[in-house]
Amino acid sequence: MVGQMESISVSPGPMSHDSDPFDSTPLFAIHDARVRREGKDILKVDDFVLNQGEHIALLGPNGAGKSTFIKLLTREVLPLYRDNPPVRFMGNPRPSLVDIRRYFGVVSATMQDQVSVHLPAREIVCGGLFGTLGVPAEMNLKPTQEQWSRTMQVMEELGIGSLAGRDVLTLSSGQLRRVLVARELVSNPQALIFDEPCTGLDPEGMYYLRETMRKLAAAGKSIIVVTHYPEDIIPAVKRVLLIKDAAIYADGSKDEILVDEVMTKMFGVPIAVEHRDGWYSLRGVYE
Repeated sequence: MVGQMESISVSPGPMSHDSDPFDSTPLFAIHDARVRREGKDILKVDDFVLNQGEHIALLGPNGAGKSTFIKLLTREVLPLYRDNPPVRFMGNPRPSLVDIRRYFGVVSATMQDQVSVHLPAREIVCGGLFGTLGVPAEMNLKPTQEQWSRTMQVMEELGIGSLAGRDVLTLSSGQLRRVLVARELVSNPQALIFDEPCTGLDPEGMYYLRETMRKLAAAGKSIIVVTHYPEDIIPAVKRVLLIKDAAIYADGSKDEILVDEVMTKMFGVPIAVEHRDGWYSLRGVYE
């Protein structure tokens, strides 16, 4: 078992950015965006604004459109054409993928499925500097000492420094998930997207992953959580966006959204919401 993290400072790495933390330009502004597949709208967003530095959770049932919403932000999918572009990133109506990828790190359970080679964990983490899962030897790239130092710094801050030399295929799901978080952090993004972060993890893995998100938020990283479960929403996240039937169903504070009535209507079954020390959980109601 890997020791618990003491703190996360997330000190600037070699690829840090120069954006003004007090810039009032929204991170994203969306108006009249439609994503269509085979003639059918799979996501409709009338109006949405996400400010720089804001934490938010996207909550909703399977197939509701949560992943499509995130892909709309990261430009993995594009909305229908409008004369006035419907999605603006930091005021830019046509940002490049390089700009988006420099700003965001993305951690998902599906990414874990792509790790299928015998490599030391530190190589998986260092690969984040090159946008690969591992150091790309075929490209004749050799990380500098500074890049290896950055790799170990991030792993130590996440409490997984002792895993650096371990074969990733020998790690538990929870350990590997934290290695993938380190892979995203190594290039020092300003925001991290956690897509179904605790899928496939046991209680220990869930604990450490949620603790990692909590400490990253405290260290100044913007956190976007995409999940089915309020249990994944760390206390620092104050805003919840509900996605249902390919559209925004509700948008507001946790106190307004995470209540019995709203959750019951959202999921279509009787649900009771429990709340303790800033953490929320759902419980089915059986008569």
